[in-house]
Amino acid sequence: MSHPSEDSSNGGPLAGIRVLELGQLIAGPFCGQLLGDFGAEVIKVERPGVGDPMREWGQVKPNRRSLWWPVISRNKKSITIDLRTPQGQGTVRDLVTHCDIVIENFRPGRMESWGLSYDTLASINPRLVMVRISGFGQSGPYAKRAGFGVIGEAMGGLRHIVGVPDRPPTRVGIAIGDALAGTLGAFAALAAIIEARRSGIGQVIDMAIYEAVLAFMESLIPEYMVGNHIRERTGATLPGVAPSNVYATADDQAILIAANQDSVFARLAELMSQPDLADDPRFNSHTSRGEHQKELDRIVTDWTRSLPLRDLIDLLVDRGVPAGRVYRAPDMLDDPQYVAREAIVHLRDEDFGSIPMQGVFPKLSRTPGSVRWAGPKLGEHNEEVLGGLLGFDRAAIAALG
Repeated sequence: MSHPSEDSSNGGPLAGIRVLELGQLIAGPFCGQLLGDFGAEVIKVERPGVGDPMREWGQVKPNRRSLWWPVISRNKKSITIDLRTPQGQGTVRDLVTHCDIVIENFRPGRMESWGLSYDTLASINPRLVMVRISGFGQSGPYAKRAGFGVIGEAMGGLRHIVGVPDRPPTRVGIAIGDALAGTLGAFAALAAIIEARRSGIGQVIDMAIYEAVLAFMESLIPEYMVGNHIRERTGATLPGVAPSNVYATADDQAILIAANQDSVFARLAELMSQPDLADDPRFNSHTSRGEHQKELDRIVTDWTRSLPLRDLIDLLVDRGVPAGRVYRAPDMLDDPQYVAREAIVHLRDEDFGSIPMQGVFPKLSRTPGSVRWAGPKLGEHNEEVLGGLLGFDRAAIAALG
């Protein structure tokens, strides 16, 4: 496992791009995290004395330090400015002169009320790209409604299909709506930066969380409009795709097997000592296997229950049948694939000694991203940014909060 350098000049494909992050909680900051991972200089603005609420989210250690904060705020510089004051708003306008991208995820209208509309900021820096993430977007009848990621997941169609058929909808287990909005926001910001370098003019990225979720909903809409089919909760299975499920083992573990392709299923059938299944009319095509999904899952389960998990993994991998354990955090830390690809990195921390977290993905061959430092202390970079970039003296910095 790697131990990244804390050198902020550690390159990356976005080196030279400066981002001003005004948002808080998850969607906007995750967008900033992605840009920072690939080398952008991300300056995070936080409320003096309070900071981003993410500093207290997730599992919090006895010293009140969140273990989520070091991840979502990694590679960022923290400065403290009160956006509600004229002095703070003026400082943001000063900073915009030096930035390529601004990220905000306040309720629509808030930036305008602070004198920080895109038109105002673009008059200072015409090449500026502004990423605006909100529950419902900047327009439409719902625009000014409060909208967290969970609401976007529900309205975007995800919540209805997550869970088991006879229980109410459930959540995925992570803040997926916010993460999807942040991911698409980062993607769009880079597209806008490329265009701005041709035209010399920036633009607004209007990212609604419910639309970010909808973008990943596959063929849900045409299935209803054309096929008169509404997707429902199906638990661990994907209807019509078999065998592809989580199966019980002899040692009371779980194994995921995905053998729905014809040639792969033939290898699985042979491995189960039932090669005739591949020619059985019930299972000899993708469609027929899907139609007899429950029956086929029972056959596969009878086989997996006869062997322990480790033996099953070895057999399936050896025969080229996609299979895997259902990992938890401890499994990831011990897995040789994770280690070989440095999927988990360790960072030095003055309180914890070392903090492990996911690395930067995807991996670029020539200019990879990196995790250079964990989340900053509140206002840690006030003098560097406000003093070094804007020329404020210590008194002026102190006056901001």
